[in-house]
Amino acid sequence: MEQIVNGLTIGAFYALIALGYSMVYGVMKLINFAHGDFFALGSYFGYTLLVWGSALISNRFGLWGGMVVALAVAGVCVALVGMLTERVAYRPIYSAGRLPAVVSALGASIFIENAIMAVWGPRYLAYTSDIVPDNVIQLGAVQISALQVVILLLSFSLMGLLYFIVQKTTFGAAIRASALDRDTAALMGININKVILFIFTLGPALGGMTGVMVGMYYRQISFTMGWNYGLKAFTATILGGIGNIPGAMFGGLILGILEMLGAVYVSAAWKDVFVFLALILVLIFRPTGLFGEKIADKV
Repeated sequence: MEQIVNGLTIGAFYALIALGYSMVYGVMKLINFAHGDFFALGSYFGYTLLVWGSALISNRFGLWGGMVVALAVAGVCVALVGMLTERVAYRPIYSAGRLPAVVSALGASIFIENAIMAVWGPRYLAYTSDIVPDNVIQLGAVQISALQVVILLLSFSLMGLLYFIVQKTTFGAAIRASALDRDTAALMGININKVILFIFTLGPALGGMTGVMVGMYYRQISFTMGWNYGLKAFTATILGGIGNIPGAMFGGLILGILEMLGAVYVSAAWKDVFVFLALILVLIFRPTGLFGEKIADKV
């Protein structure tokens, strides 16, 4: 059970990052390679607030309150970076086709990663022991940390909020319509540019908040972490069904559990092998993912 909880915690990270990939692909049919770097940028904003600004944040709001403040600030800052990236790197080339957009996404990824290195330095940054809560909760024979409980509650709350926005609101209906058929949605009066700007705001915000939680969970961050987590989150997106928001959520959770169980019961050196083996099997027997890709019905 402890390993299941550990797997769900890691899977929640993958799921939140995967949502950004899924939303962008659903509307634009574009893989946003810069999304993992939004996540890394959020972890550095969180570190700056919680460690360098501990006298202002943690000492004033406490450990848990400081974490909430860091999540909110990092989410807003990375959302602004996402909006700027969409405006500068993507919008000018929408009409040029997919290949220029992919190249632009790679360029944005490289720029953000090197900007992080230039501002915060190339070395790993570690959290001090007094910044990260280390309370342990005993449930029978199972021990889990209070930080894991808070991370899981926050992660599932954010996933539930996103699902509500997409499925139950008017703007969410516009997002779903744009994902099914962007041209028809535009003809029906939906402002596609606003929809794209929204997903480039919400997706990076989720990624930035996830970066804060990952930094506190592992107690160290690196400017290259965006690539590793971005790759795993992209794998989770494909596993659940690219463009499918519930699929991205469950794909991330499944991926986290598979990775943790493989690391504990087989070998930590082979954990990624089992993850990608599961992905290969899914692509062979169900190419659209476990939950399928959202496509328009032709009538």
